[in-house]
Amino acid sequence: MASSFDSIRAAKIDRRRFLIASSLGAGSLLLPGVLGAARASKEKPVIGVVVKIGGIPWFNAMEAGIKKRSAELGVDAFMVGPTSADPALQVRAIEDLIAKNVDVIGVVPNDAEVLEPVLERARKAGIKVVTHESPKQKQADWDFELASVQGFGEAYAKNLIDALGGKGGYAVFVGSLTVPLHNAWADAANAYIKKNAPDMKLIGDRYGVAEDVDASRSTALDLIRAHPDLKAFLAFGSQGPIGAARAVAERGKKGQILVLGPFSPGQGRKLVHDGVLTGGFMWNPEQAGEVFVTIGTMLTKGEEIKDGTKIEGLGVVHPDGHNLIVDQLVQLNDKTVDDLAKMGL
Repeated sequence: MASSFDSIRAAKIDRRRFLIASSLGAGSLLLPGVLGAARASKEKPVIGVVVKIGGIPWFNAMEAGIKKRSAELGVDAFMVGPTSADPALQVRAIEDLIAKNVDVIGVVPNDAEVLEPVLERARKAGIKVVTHESPKQKQADWDFELASVQGFGEAYAKNLIDALGGKGGYAVFVGSLTVPLHNAWADAANAYIKKNAPDMKLIGDRYGVAEDVDASRSTALDLIRAHPDLKAFLAFGSQGPIGAARAVAERGKKGQILVLGPFSPGQGRKLVHDGVLTGGFMWNPEQAGEVFVTIGTMLTKGEEIKDGTKIEGLGVVHPDGHNLIVDQLVQLNDKTVDDLAKMGL
């Protein structure tokens, strides 16, 4: 995994060029270099992966996985990272990829419903569609998950119940109220807590801020001020735990308010060692990037995916409709975070 650092360094250069290019006007949302790849002859399959937002550690690692697997399989695969977590920007990016006649479009949706019409156009154009973090996504050939909804949500719920002794108020952050997977995790966690720890109280409903570190921090500060009985933040979305932990540190609530959620180890490890970011579970986003390319390549070759098919990065799969779901959780805590960060995550 040592090569991840070089890949991520190159990705940062690409992103800077992308930000400059996008600031020049209403041009393509594709990274420089991607246009050439998408226009290239079909000697190699072309796979474009549109993520929620560019420039954050989670998707930096995913991009490293895409590049690594692309080189291994001899395909042209690349990531498109919009400048904000805006579904409209994802639509524009997908429209660009359709116009360039790529073979496969991968997506980590910000809003599953908003993307349905443009994904339908892609499929009608003969382009295969693979999604991630969007189980049961309409207009996708396949969706893959490295954690089941119930398994992931309940893992957090059990951890939170144990940490709080089954009592106290907690708040839930999600990337947005339209991100399917984040909200499904929250539903699973809340249902488990309601059933198994009735003395715990959900504060508010949920807050759609967890893909923005500043919004997560400011919302957490507001909730800490308004709710003296607040004992924990459960944040689904890679920036939510970071922002909430910073708020806990600012208010001097270390050890009094817990913060659980998936985050980039490299971004969060200092907060973990400072004792304000409790930890949680995640899957490896670099692995997810590799799986995008692996499945995309299989589809371009016409390879069948069925019960018992072995897919590198997923293992043996048992499709549920067009969903490929496995549980490969990695624990985040003060004992694991440094090694995970060294992997470039």
